[in-house]
Amino acid sequence: MRVTLKKAACVFLCTAICFSILPGQAFGAGPGVSAQAAVLMDRSSGRILYEKNGTEELPIASITKVMTAVLAIESGKMNQMVTISDQAIKAGGSSIYLKPGEKIRLADLVYGLMLRSGNDAAVAIAEAVAQSEAGFVFLMNEKARLLGMTDTHFTNSNGLDNPDHYSTADDMAILTQYAMSHALFRKIVQTKVYKASATNKEGVRLWRNKNKMLTQYPFSTGGKTGFTRTAGRTLISTASKNQLDLIAVTLNDGNDWLDHKNLFEWAFSVYQQTEVVRKGKFEANADPFYRGHLYASRSLFLPLTKDEQRSFTKKLILIRPPVQNKNWTPPSPAGRVVILLGNREIAEVPLFYEKAKEKTKGLWPLFADFFKAEFTGSELP
Repeated sequence: MRVTLKKAACVFLCTAICFSILPGQAFGAGPGVSAQAAVLMDRSSGRILYEKNGTEELPIASITKVMTAVLAIESGKMNQMVTISDQAIKAGGSSIYLKPGEKIRLADLVYGLMLRSGNDAAVAIAEAVAQSEAGFVFLMNEKARLLGMTDTHFTNSNGLDNPDHYSTADDMAILTQYAMSHALFRKIVQTKVYKASATNKEGVRLWRNKNKMLTQYPFSTGGKTGFTRTAGRTLISTASKNQLDLIAVTLNDGNDWLDHKNLFEWAFSVYQQTEVVRKGKFEANADPFYRGHLYASRSLFLPLTKDEQRSFTKKLILIRPPVQNKNWTPPSPAGRVVILLGNREIAEVPLFYEKAKEKTKGLWPLFADFFKAEFTGSELP
């Protein structure tokens, strides 16, 4: 039996340290899906709009490669040349048909990884970034831990079946949300056709993206496919419409293309991106010490149904100022505003304290001070 940290504890810790947005779940049941596990997330806020067995640990097949691509992009080596080893060639399964001793740019390997799901490319990337696949797997698990993927464990860079290689729909949505923050990752996953440069052992390669959502669904913005006999069909896809950016993850889903389209269409029809906190001065019925001095450093938009737009409330949580110390300055941030649906917290934004700015003198008072100093011998203020 695997021992994992509770997600609730992780979310609480992240909130306490970073005042990050808390994902909430929609009231509506949403469309049914064939998947063993599924999640639909709003990418900008992290709010979970639909979930089915989201925390069930399952094999994930080639959607593992999202993590592999992220680490490659963050390595800073994308323009470096990689020499393909015998170990990479032996990876088995889906391949971009690399050759031993072939010299190829790391960026081309990442395109081959994400568009054609090359297992050989995954091992070659691992060796280029961390000198060995074992070292790379260590980095994968460390990154998962840092992102709060508490129910995930990697044993390889490509997703080939291993009893100790698993994740959840929730965790893979968290990973995809992070991955999509990289402009280069977004560019790669929405590429339909890519031309890889000729190498010392192969001419120009032309790769077409296996992700059918890019051609079958007009609002698709990328994703990653996966399949093994043990995992079944796994799929991550992203879509954008009407200022909503969505992430769908399904595990062991024999009808994944249709399920993803239905999830997206349901969300686009039910939710609207709504500004619930505006950047700047924050007016609230707070302790007199704080009135007129609170501000939000960023706006917060949440996907809300029409009913939720009418019913959400805000709760203000601030550090109590000491009674005896009138010169006390609050820490930064000084508190937060929590967004509630019923009694359920779905998001929050940190609030900061700003002292009143002293009014600057105009030109005439400055001239008056100057003449006063000239004729009376007094010092300028």
